[in-house]
Order: sequence, then C-alpha cells, then structure tokens
Amino acid sequence: MTTTAVRPSYAAPLRDRDVMSQWVDIDPRHGGGQPRPADAHYVGVLRRIAAARIRYCGLGALTDEVMLLVSELVTNAVLHSGAKRIGLVMAVRDGFLEIAVVDGMPGVATLKEADEDAESGRGLALVETVVKEHGGTWGTSDAGAKTWCRLAVPEELER
Repeated sequence: MTTTAVRPSYAAPLRDRDVMSQWVDIDPRHGGGQPRPADAHYVGVLRRIAAARIRYCGLGALTDEVMLLVSELVTNAVLHSGAKRIGLVMAVRDGFLEIAVVDGMPGVATLKEADEDAESGRGLALVETVVKEHGGTWGTSDAGAKTWCRLAVPEELER
C-alpha cells in the first residue's frame, strides 16, 4: 500500500485543501468470483484512513458519512472494475468535500434496483441518498475510470 497524504496548513482556509491520496494494489477479479481476503480487507483499511484524515482536517462531523461513502465506492471498485490498482482521493474544493475512487478502468457505475431478497446491489443507492442529504452529487468521469461524490461542507466547519 502506498500512502501520499498532504498535511493541511491550518493557516489556510478549509476550502481548496487536499485531504488525502491513498492507493492500494489488488488482484483483478474476473468472472464474478469473490475478491481475495486481502483485497476485501482494503475496504476497511481505506475507510479507517479516510475517517482519520477527515477528523484531522477538522471535518469530524462528516466522519460517518465519509466512512459509508468510502466503503461503498471502494467496494464497488474492488468487485466490479477488474483493476489492479485503486486510489482513494479526497479534497475540499469550493465548499465541498470531494471523494473519488479511481480504478483506471472504463465502465460507468450505475444505480440498479435490487430485488427485495438481494444480498447486494444497494451501494450506489446509499451513495446517492447520503450525498443528496448533504447537498451534493455523485457520478463517474474519465470514461468511468473514476467514481466520485461531493458533500457540502457545513458552514460551521469552514474557517
């Protein structure tokens, strides 16, 4: 696992601040099999690192939301991208916390309706619900190589 984290300057305003960039190498999945335990483990690792960085940057009020969003977006990349490397990048820009999962693989993440009995398939619906509750949006870019979301940073957290 490679870590690149930018320590924020507390003299600078919260807006326009890089929060973190974290990359992990995984075995690509093909044919719908289960991911290696080590690759599945990275979901929790990245979630905890993201939560720690959010608290460090003074955005602790968004910790629960960030942990959920990171879990869903990273899980989606591990399960569906076929990538060998996945990155989690977070930054504060223009009053929004931006969270992006980069896998470098084409293909657009889309919302699907899960059957009532389905054990999976609700992740992006959760992402959409959380970002809408926080005045944000989500989507894919770079031909699907990146899935991102934005949460409005509460005014009381901006300095």
